[in-house]
Amino acid sequence: MALSKSTNLYNRQNWEDSEFPILCQTCLGENPYVRMMKERFGKECKVCFRPFTVFRWCPGQKSRYKKTEICQTCSKMKNVCQTCLLDLEYGLPVQVRDTGMGVAEEMPTSNVNREYFAQNIQSKVAESDSSRPYGDLGKAAPPSDVMMKLARSSPYYQRNRPHICSFWVKGECKRGEECPYRHELPTNPEDPLAHQNIRDRYHGVNDPVAEKMLKRARALPQLEPPDDATVTTLYVGSLPNSVTEKVLRDNFYQFGEIRGISVVPRQNCAFLTYASRDEAERAAEATFNKLIINGSRVKILWGKSKSGNAPSSSSRKPIDLAPVDGLPMPIPPPPGLSAPPSSEEGVAGAGTQKKGKPVHYPSQDPLRMGSR
Repeated sequence: MALSKSTNLYNRQNWEDSEFPILCQTCLGENPYVRMMKERFGKECKVCFRPFTVFRWCPGQKSRYKKTEICQTCSKMKNVCQTCLLDLEYGLPVQVRDTGMGVAEEMPTSNVNREYFAQNIQSKVAESDSSRPYGDLGKAAPPSDVMMKLARSSPYYQRNRPHICSFWVKGECKRGEECPYRHELPTNPEDPLAHQNIRDRYHGVNDPVAEKMLKRARALPQLEPPDDATVTTLYVGSLPNSVTEKVLRDNFYQFGEIRGISVVPRQNCAFLTYASRDEAERAAEATFNKLIINGSRVKILWGKSKSGNAPSSSSRKPIDLAPVDGLPMPIPPPPGLSAPPSSEEGVAGAGTQKKGKPVHYPSQDPLRMGSR
């Protein structure tokens, strides 16, 4: 191989020799006093195939030993961890991050072009600002709202657990509690998460973990505006007790003119009315599941239609019901009032009995009272 340890001195000068790896907090572990083993030019990078300095360490108790998989040059190009290849800032796969930020960076795949590209990138990375990601990633637009929802805000140490003991699965493990591997049954071998390729994960293509997260992002709830175009009121719930009208106005005035704010302290909610529908839709889209006031995430919903838009009871048409035999006539009015309508003009549901006939209720029938 052209990049093996027996190559000429020119290629050896481009080999990477580092003092400390580039790791995420999850891979580094919860133990602040970690002991690492360092091996200069111990393995080849899984992406550019150049020898680099390999680090190996144990993140903590009941965790497996981990080691760096790619060189620091490839790590800085994508701003990913050298071990898990997840984004250092958001903890997301490269495919999810590039989709959320609209980044598309092509890299050569042939051996000659890959070696030349890696050597040029190494010199440019050394001259660039190390506090910001390199290349198009450092110039990309801010992350989308969906990406911020999927981002991991705390380390996930469960990822450092040992692998499953294959001898225990076959019933042949004799170590017992001293076995450094997990004694659990494996997941479904047909699961696509069980077949991951480290190069596909780095380049952001055909990553089953990323596809699962993007599918979950498409299923996130969305706030749909009501059909009634006259609704310009937003419901703001789950408010802290200390929220006042001024605090709400400071958070919502940027989206448009606010006609009125009604705060209901007993229910920890408020109603905001905008001057136009476009302003209300812009505020709802920008604050739904995103707005945090005094450390609490508030709930944003659309207000209901006004009662004036609903049809009144006087404008509704009466329902024609068929008369039922055995029901009494309408009760006569008190003396001094107008007479009730006749049986022909009676209310719906009145019987057609003649005047003077004794009133008979169905409940007076002894056969219907369980006398038998």
